[in-house]
Amino acid sequence: MTRPLTRVSAVDPLELMVDLRRALDRSGPAVTPVAGGGDLGATGEEVPQPVGVVVETSGSTGVPKRVALSCDALLASAAASATVLNGQGQWLLALPSHYIAGIQVLVRSIAAGTTPVALPDGHFDPLAFADASKRLTGESHYTSLVPLQVARLLESRAGLMALRRFDGILVGGQAMPLSLLSRVEQLGLPIYRTYGSSETSGGCVYNGSPLPGVRVRIVDGVVELAGPMLADGYLGDDALTERTFVVDDGLRWYRTGDIGEFENGVLRVTGRSDNVIISGGVNVSLDRVERIVRGLPGLAESVVVPVRDDRWGEVPVVVTVGPHPELTEIADAVGSVLGKPARPAHVMLFDAMPVLPSGKPDRRAIAARVAVALGVEGAQPAQPQASVHGQ
Repeated sequence: MTRPLTRVSAVDPLELMVDLRRALDRSGPAVTPVAGGGDLGATGEEVPQPVGVVVETSGSTGVPKRVALSCDALLASAAASATVLNGQGQWLLALPSHYIAGIQVLVRSIAAGTTPVALPDGHFDPLAFADASKRLTGESHYTSLVPLQVARLLESRAGLMALRRFDGILVGGQAMPLSLLSRVEQLGLPIYRTYGSSETSGGCVYNGSPLPGVRVRIVDGVVELAGPMLADGYLGDDALTERTFVVDDGLRWYRTGDIGEFENGVLRVTGRSDNVIISGGVNVSLDRVERIVRGLPGLAESVVVPVRDDRWGEVPVVVTVGPHPELTEIADAVGSVLGKPARPAHVMLFDAMPVLPSGKPDRRAIAARVAVALGVEGAQPAQPQASVHGQ
């Protein structure tokens, strides 16, 4: 059996909740939340009856995917999250509701029977977040953020006081810089670092441990996930679905493409298997370079992208905002750990870091600006990122 798929605006999250609730209880069509207005309404497509939401993703490279999520998967994710958070509650929505992290805030609110407080559409404003946090009336308060939002909130007393109003703060979308993680731990904030994607209905690993019902394994160094919150697949792309979701001994697994390992039973994700360049004939993980760079003073929010080089083939370039160490100091820090081929060749200062609506760095835009500035053609980010990770 099938049901129709309709495109609905995510500009007003409370209106989206109405359509989402009808999709989840199967009294209405399946929905695809989209940013802004534009071409809304029936798509003319039919989806399998279990599918409730189709999330359109492009990541930072613009490679489109349409992730089909069943009603059961979305609700299973919400239930598992509530178990780890020690109950349901009222949410503050601070992320775009056409991304899985925002959609899940709405799903959790529907499951809890609560009405979320939503920030206005547009760029994140720490003062607006602080004001919105005062309007929460539930017994338990939760929110979902990306690391950059947490960092901006910690720049002011009002932001810190706002964060202290929450019983649980999910942080995902990208890895937290070690300096930021250390600070939130010192402050005793109830942070849950989340790992997952649209293909897992949002975050399914909190602080390195899988949610109830989730299984994690490492196959050839790559993280694979299983559990009731897995997507049905990619709408209209059976080949990609077959490559990404595999059945092993009766259990269905999602191949994340992320490199990871277990440390004392805790999952540690170290990068993307495809975010690798060849520099001087040596494989260099840009994720590892970025991790070292972000540990240096003033570089916690930096991004590392590749650029073509006549001598080395490709080299890492550090992009940052604000004051930073000299290139030699940065290159020496990276080279001492990863070797000479991994040493960044340039440091570029941007007035502001290009970001996606999710708050993640827009690596495609960053790489394009670097290429123009250096007069290099064809520079692209090496990482065809998956959907928004976490939350």
